[in-house]
Amino acid sequence: MTTLTPVLSDNWDRPDSFTLEGYRADGGYRALRKALAMEPEAIVDLVKQSGLRGRGGAGFPTGMKWGFLPADNPKPRYLVVNADESEPGTCKDIPLMLANPHSLVEGVAIASYAIKSSQAFIYVRGEVVHVIRRLRKAVADAYAAGLLGKDILGTGFDLDVVVHAGAGAYICGEETALLDSLEGYRGQPRLKPPFPAVAGLYASPTVVNNVESIASVPGIILGGAEWFTSMGTEKSAGFGFFSLSGHVTTPGQYEAPLGITLRELLDMAGGIRAGHRLKFWTPGGSSTPIFTEEHLDTPLDFESVGAAGSMLGTRALQIFDETTCVVRAVGRWIAFYAHESCGKCTPCREGNFWMVQVLDRLERGEGTEADLDKLLDICDNLLGRSFCALGDGATSPVMSSIKHFRQEYIDHVEKGGCPFDHARSTLWADRTTTTGGNQ
Repeated sequence: MTTLTPVLSDNWDRPDSFTLEGYRADGGYRALRKALAMEPEAIVDLVKQSGLRGRGGAGFPTGMKWGFLPADNPKPRYLVVNADESEPGTCKDIPLMLANPHSLVEGVAIASYAIKSSQAFIYVRGEVVHVIRRLRKAVADAYAAGLLGKDILGTGFDLDVVVHAGAGAYICGEETALLDSLEGYRGQPRLKPPFPAVAGLYASPTVVNNVESIASVPGIILGGAEWFTSMGTEKSAGFGFFSLSGHVTTPGQYEAPLGITLRELLDMAGGIRAGHRLKFWTPGGSSTPIFTEEHLDTPLDFESVGAAGSMLGTRALQIFDETTCVVRAVGRWIAFYAHESCGKCTPCREGNFWMVQVLDRLERGEGTEADLDKLLDICDNLLGRSFCALGDGATSPVMSSIKHFRQEYIDHVEKGGCPFDHARSTLWADRTTTTGGNQ
């Protein structure tokens, strides 16, 4: 069985893991000192050789993205860290920033030096106040220790880092909407091209990377490309957080090589909750097509998950057992996307609204079998026709759930409502049954 590879989570058992002293006790900031003795171009090449791919969902090669910055543009360059984590079921960046914020700060310093930027921003979702406070403290401590600011470690490299709190819009997880929000505008996606590498923040060359992507850079500097590629698969190198939630015995963050399977992860997590069996699960969060029991042995890497009909996404593995109504679960997700659509484009604004109406109608037992074709028709008008990936992502659970559980949708029609006892899927359901109480 594949074993866990704690790198970013290696010091989480330390009570002071979030402090500068605790981070340095485990070798923190050694990578920054080593990186500042290298040429910026050499760092970019090293990250390219490592095969590090974006950990925010898209999986784009990180070093290649850094290399897209135009060499002849006289404007300042910016690094922006996307920490606006807010998709249902996705929770890896927030615990990382809470338990080990200095890994991100060190990664920001190295990445900024590599792309020749003297100004970096960390855009954090505004609701996670505890994370914002911890990040700002980490940044302040790094300034005080000479690890940020002017003449870092006596090398002549200057870097200012700003921790910016967003206003709580899911759409700001889309990189260009994030940039608009950072500039003070309403968060809405921009038309591309131009891409951020050419005209991003303040119309200047900009790199936008996910928290986990940037936090992985110090390890690559210290361990080298061969160390990183020794984990994972040939095309999906390295390790990552797999967030297990839902009907699993021990939910949590499992840092493991890409290519591990859900079966292996469930073995580590104690399996599905006692007395139940797996029904369906998401390999990359609620915006990816759902998988079923037949996909238990699908390697969780970008290529294998894609070949099986879904996306690795943020590796948010939401686990659902047989007590869960798939129509109800999908309806909850689409209600979220309808609420969070920025409204800029008609397909997403109207499509998600009408999918909520149809799914609610089916759940109440007022729908017809024709509603299934109506849902698929709406998805067809959304997929590839919306301004950004929010619309595409919203079609994923709808289309895949109808593909795998069409009869369950029909049961809602034929039985005049949802055939499931929703209380049975709750965490306290088994405890209530065992005690004989009605709590």
